[in-house]
This record gives sequence, structure tokens and C-alpha cells, in this order.
Amino acid sequence: MRRRTPPPPAPLPQREGVDPVRVRLPADGAWATVREHLVERLTGAGPGTVESMFAAGLVVGADGRAVAPDAPYRPGMFVWFHRDLPAEVPVPFPVEVVYRDEHIVVADKPHFLATTPRGMHVAETALARLRRELGIPTLTAAHRLDRLTAGLVLFTVRPEERGAYQRLFRDRQVRKEYEAVAPYDPALVLPRTVRNRIVKERGVQAAREVEGEPNAETRVELTGHREGLARYRLLPATGQTHQLRVHLNTLGVPILGDPLYPEVTPPVPPGDFRRPLQLLARSLEFTDPVTGTAHTFASRRGLRAWTSYDAWAAGG
Repeated sequence: MRRRTPPPPAPLPQREGVDPVRVRLPADGAWATVREHLVERLTGAGPGTVESMFAAGLVVGADGRAVAPDAPYRPGMFVWFHRDLPAEVPVPFPVEVVYRDEHIVVADKPHFLATTPRGMHVAETALARLRRELGIPTLTAAHRLDRLTAGLVLFTVRPEERGAYQRLFRDRQVRKEYEAVAPYDPALVLPRTVRNRIVKERGVQAAREVEGEPNAETRVELTGHREGLARYRLLPATGQTHQLRVHLNTLGVPILGDPLYPEVTPPVPPGDFRRPLQLLARSLEFTDPVTGTAHTFASRRGLRAWTSYDAWAAGG
């Protein structure tokens, strides 16, 4: 198998902990200039935005020099630029570092904070924050948590080692335990293992169950109940998008604070952090593929609906 040539290093520094955008010009195309291609490609940037970037010398090549507005289109060429950072409401909760060495950082992410830059969440993400706070520009995420889910996330320090840690998750060599608060159903027999096929379509908020070979598996255990609520231990064997949220909804006990399951509700206004999704990535266990160390990490966070449901329901 022919190995892919890695792209050249970015000639632009990070900004607010966020990498510059890298674009490789496609092999096929009828564009006469680099600018023409980017105008067509970045249609969401707004009229005149790309032209202004070229005029200001903000689009650069691999040598770090500004690409001229009339630079001819060359298939396979790389260009870089910084996108304008969106106006983001700061998430008023810290990202706590549970563990750090020369290879990895394990962070305890709060609710409402995205793991990595995506869409309208860019500088206000766990990755960008940690790069700024720890002074590690090479930091990358080995996996992701949903923005609404709190708990443990593994980051890697050295780019050349990232693949080894990602393979741990791909090959199911990480034991992950989650905790959730949801309604209590005395008729629900637990523990049990939920297996089904989950599909998450691009542009659609909620994932859905479909017929076919299962691609999602979660063991669900009851760890306590009181006053109509229950605390559940969730042990996923796979990592489909929204898997745990879908599986508890399938059992008839959707997680408290879930805006998508059992039905999509109107979006919460930016800055409303009162009722977080009651889902927590409680622990991670794995053998370090670089050092051979057996690691066990636990989140220090709790789920407020379990400790004080009235306060959670009131948004206090």
C-alpha cells in the first residue's frame, strides 16, 4: 500500500489556540487562480471576504509568503489562512487537568464546552483552552465528547504519537464508564445490554435507530434510585455519535436535560447554562501504548440533578 505523504507544516502560528485553516487545491478543476477556487469553496464566508483576505496578504503558501490574488491555480497546492473567530459566549466553567505527562493530558471537561473546534464553537473549546492555558500548541484530542457531555477527555502532546492513542479507542482497548441521571422505571429490568444500529446523518441533529446489523452496544446498570429518578452506569463497547443518549431513550428513560431525545426541543439561548445534560464520562482505563503504564482516571465532577434535583430543575 502506498503511504500518503503528510502535508507540510503550517506556516502560520495558532491564534487563540486555534490552528490555521489548511486547504489543498483539488486535482481537478477549471479555476484559473487560487482566489477563484477559494471564492467558490468558501461560499459561507460572505461577499468580498475572500477578496479582502487576498488583498491583505492573509492567504499564504507553504513558504509562509502571501499568495497573490492572481496566483495561478496549481492542483495539489496547499494554502493556509485564519478564519475570523465567531463571537462566542464564554463557558463559565474551568477545564480541570486530571493528569499530565510528556505524552498525554487527561482533562475533566465541563458541560457545554465542545472538545475541539467545530462550527460556531472554536476558541471556546477544551482543546483551544488547554493549548492556551498549558502552553502546548501541539496538543490534540485522541477522541471526543459531545459538547453537552461532561467528563474525561484524553489529549496527546506529541503529534507523532497521536495515532497510537487513537488506535486504543478504535480497537476498543479503552474501558469507558459513564454516569447518567434519568427517570426511574421499576418495570425496567437491569442490568442489560442494548445493541442496535444507529445512524447519524450529516445536517440532522438527532441520530436514529435503523434496521440492520448492530453497530452500537452499551451495558446499562442501575446504581441507585429515589423520588422518581435513577442513576445509571453506562459501559459502552462502541462509540457511535449520541449512542448513550439514544440507548437510554430506547429503554424509555431519556437522560435529563437532553434537548434531542425523545424529541428535538427549541435550542437553548447562548449563555443559558442552567440545566446541563445529566451525562458524565466518569472514568477511563487503558494501558499507555507509548510507556506501557496502566492508567485509571476518574472525573471529579458530579451530576447536579442527582445531588440536588430541585436546584437543577430551577436552574439554580
